Amino acid sequence: MAEKKVSAGARNSAFLRWIYGNLTCFSQEHMQTFGYLAAMLPVVDELYDTDEEKVQALSTYRTFFNTEPQIGTMVVGLTVGLEEARANGEPLDDDTINGIRAGLMGPLAGLGDSIIVGTFIPILLGIALGLSNGGSVLGPLFYVVAWNVAMYFGMKFAFDQGYELGGSAVEALVGPQSAALRDSIVMVGTMVIGSVAATWINITTALSFQFSADSGLVLQDTLDSIFPKCLNFFFVWLCWYLMTKRKMSPTVVMGLLVVVALVGVLLGFFDPGLSY
Repeated sequence: MAEKKVSAGARNSAFLRWIYGNLTCFSQEHMQTFGYLAAMLPVVDELYDTDEEKVQALSTYRTFFNTEPQIGTMVVGLTVGLEEARANGEPLDDDTINGIRAGLMGPLAGLGDSIIVGTFIPILLGIALGLSNGGSVLGPLFYVVAWNVAMYFGMKFAFDQGYELGGSAVEALVGPQSAALRDSIVMVGTMVIGSVAATWINITTALSFQFSADSGLVLQDTLDSIFPKCLNFFFVWLCWYLMTKRKMSPTVVMGLLVVVALVGVLLGFFDPGLSY
């Protein structure tokens, strides 16, 4: 059997679908999942012959995905190379591909947000604002042209590098140390998720008890002395449990947290710090 190869046309179609459609059907529950799925359509369609094989391959990319879309293009290119290898009989399963996707999307998001959103875009805007003095149209034109040209060729480079890496990384992924490599990538992704939870989540209780004029109990101080940030941990664990063990959707879990917060405020357990 001849080796299957993703054509340049299919790769270009996948790249264009991602660059212009990575936010397709964007929601808090799915984010870039459907944009990623749409990008893989021409690749899967070319690599597999039957509808059953295509559906099975595409089911890999139904899992949650979200990253910085410019630098994150490398992940899409990488999975194109991995999908090509899988179609040629390499023992790459869904867990391996999704473990790599999950492990890379967090670090690349942080890198992309720092370089693209935090540095490159402000520099372009600073130049554009300077060119706009006196109402000149040159400023906005400069920004539109410079941003789109840099974005297109930068993302194309990242996609191509990811594709080449996908092909050359197959041996490492299916070799004797593949399990260790996959576990390491998943562990890095887990550490990133844990760091985000510890950094961005801050849940405290306002509940206190006054036993006498000279003695009382501030529950938050007691919790901090026993297990600092334990409420943060509890709520993160609760969300994980409901979504993984109870199979609740993220939307339902968010709605449940709103109800818990509302009831907690009414009972005096939480203090939103609002004034009326």
